[in-house]
Amino acid sequence: MISKDKIIEVLKTVFDPEIPVNIWDLGIVYNIDISDNNDVTITMTMTAPNCPISEMIIDDVKSSLSNIEGINDIKINLTFNPPWSPDMMSEEAKLQLGLF
Repeated sequence: MISKDKIIEVLKTVFDPEIPVNIWDLGIVYNIDISDNNDVTITMTMTAPNCPISEMIIDDVKSSLSNIEGINDIKINLTFNPPWSPDMMSEEAKLQLGLF
């Protein structure tokens, strides 16, 4: 069985190359869904709708998750509703970026 904890662990290894924070702590991952047959759907956003590196981040997510044994298929749903804001970052990310 694939666990959300394992997926989160892997997502914490994927970084936005423009911001030195992983995408989980950055708060751009909105939802993780694991189907009964181990298909994984990630609903996420970008820090800006016209993010020039969005495809690179999505490819990194797919590539990283494909290393988890047992995952059948990986689907990424990109959404901009709700729009991302710095309030969505974890406390750790805010400290790392000096936002306190």
